[in-house]
Amino acid sequence: MTVQDVRAFNRFYTGLIGALDHGRRLYAPYTLTESRVLHELAQVPHLDAVDLRTLLDLDAGYLSRILNKFENAGLVERGLSRSDPRRRSVRLTAPGRAAAGLLEERARASVGALLDTVPPADRPRLAEAMRAIQDILGARPGGSHEGVLREPRPGDLGWIVQRNAALYAAEYGWNADYEGLVARIVADFAQDHDPHLERVWIAERAGRPAGCVMCVRDEAPGAARLRLLLVEPEARGHGIGDRLVRAVIDFARGVGYRELVLWTNDVLGSARRIYQRHGFVLVAERPHRSFGKDLVGQDWRLDLHESGT
Repeated sequence: MTVQDVRAFNRFYTGLIGALDHGRRLYAPYTLTESRVLHELAQVPHLDAVDLRTLLDLDAGYLSRILNKFENAGLVERGLSRSDPRRRSVRLTAPGRAAAGLLEERARASVGALLDTVPPADRPRLAEAMRAIQDILGARPGGSHEGVLREPRPGDLGWIVQRNAALYAAEYGWNADYEGLVARIVADFAQDHDPHLERVWIAERAGRPAGCVMCVRDEAPGAARLRLLLVEPEARGHGIGDRLVRAVIDFARGVGYRELVLWTNDVLGSARRIYQRHGFVLVAERPHRSFGKDLVGQDWRLDLHESGT
């Protein structure tokens, strides 16, 4: 492969997806970079400006001008970060979320129209080629290892069940009872959930799911429950677990929950350390026999009004 090969592919693909004429393609008054900023802000309720700049690899001054434009248009609000008062946090307003949602809808329609031109027999080969490019170039020195958080796509809920069952069987020897529990949790969410108060996040790295977490209403009034935190073994050590837990905390606080609770087991040491870093407090533990093992179950709690994490 030569430099000219890569440049030729870039020219072809840029023209194919209309990157140079992004606004006209999506009938939107935003550049491609501005649309990317809106998209990332739509993934989590709050995002620090410095993290947004790092995520998109943007010049600080350029990002500041974009955010100023969005703030003047009423699309974003800026304030002090909850994790570090020296930082600035950015969040979408209701009009901002509407604008991001419209862009997402039009982008999906545009890509869908493109895929409609690809014969069904060729689509697996196309998908594998795209994954290969992401895997090879994403793993280069200086490449992105953090990944992104996004909403679940068709098939992702099934992936959550499958990966939980497979990983916990491989790493802890848990039996099919655990798969049954996860399947019921996921099925309950899929069949009946309030999108304003309950959410699922998928961590994606190099184009593939790398982790997940869920926030659902708890039986206790004013409480939300964090469930099914998982990070794939090859994606660990890159802060994905922390980002998933942070997304749940910010979401739960942002929609008005008073506390966040979770249940785990003492053998899950890495997950417990993440919860502790984010201010969760162990409130109860008790031994039990589940999933074919003798375990110690633990209840953890985070007061969302007191915690500033």
